[in-house]
Amino acid sequence: MSSLSPSPAEPLAASTKVVPLVIIAPVRDEADLIRLTLDSMVAQTLKPVEWIIVDDGSQDGTADIVREYADKYPFIRLVKRPDRGFRKVGGGVVAAFKFGITQIEHQEYEYIAKLDGDMSFGPRYLECMFEQFALEPKLAAVSGKVYREEEGQKIEEIIIDEHVAGQFKLYRRTAFEEIGGFVEEVLWDGIDVHTARMKGWTTKSFLHPDAILMHHRLMGSSDKNVYRGRLRWGRGIWFMGYHPLYALASGIFRMREKPFVIGGLLIIAGYLGAAVKRAPRYENMEFRQHLHRWQLGQIKNLFFGKKN
Repeated sequence: MSSLSPSPAEPLAASTKVVPLVIIAPVRDEADLIRLTLDSMVAQTLKPVEWIIVDDGSQDGTADIVREYADKYPFIRLVKRPDRGFRKVGGGVVAAFKFGITQIEHQEYEYIAKLDGDMSFGPRYLECMFEQFALEPKLAAVSGKVYREEEGQKIEEIIIDEHVAGQFKLYRRTAFEEIGGFVEEVLWDGIDVHTARMKGWTTKSFLHPDAILMHHRLMGSSDKNVYRGRLRWGRGIWFMGYHPLYALASGIFRMREKPFVIGGLLIIAGYLGAAVKRAPRYENMEFRQHLHRWQLGQIKNLFFGKKN
């Protein structure tokens, strides 16, 4: 087994420690994959006090599968939202997440997480995350690194260490409330991280054999196809307020991921198309100025290196 592989799932032990964590999982039509996520969670060495799975209008057997697990594990609860008739990525996911917050029963929680229904991870995943929180009092949000399996190989879905995987984003409650939660936009999982750092918190993703997140769907492919997803990504970074140089650099960087070359070009095209149309941008100017300083600093470090 690869050193980057999650450990095999294990039965939930009677002595498993419960932590003051609420997890909310917005899902829609995940019947093919959600058992992987459910099995991963019930095998954790630490378990949440509450896991709310928000069925956001599924037309397949997702709800039935969740009910099957909820009957066995009291910390799992299924709540349903009316079907809007289509999968709405970004804003729709956050809207479902916010609905989940209104359904929380254990109000004394200290940590909150958003989890996708197409993930799997080893039994020590949460334990590893809480070790990081214990070490860093100013750590707002944390995740492991994300991989997908392709032709027997584990391919990393690359995010820089300062960012946190949107597929399983675990927050300290005080930090989450200070940033105002997630915004209902495609790039919500970038806006939150930069807002947290702007307010003096730290955020990170890190590599550890017990902290691997396996993503069982190609990133950005949940809405129709990956090409549409890359165009949407480009429009999203325009909305978020990316500096043009960083948007170009991001598109070039993503050319080495599937769909090779064209994926990066579509990100750039989406950004430029939104710019030409003068599409709306995130209105928080303090945030956008902070983002530009950070992005230009990253570009400077790339070409000239960090000064000691």
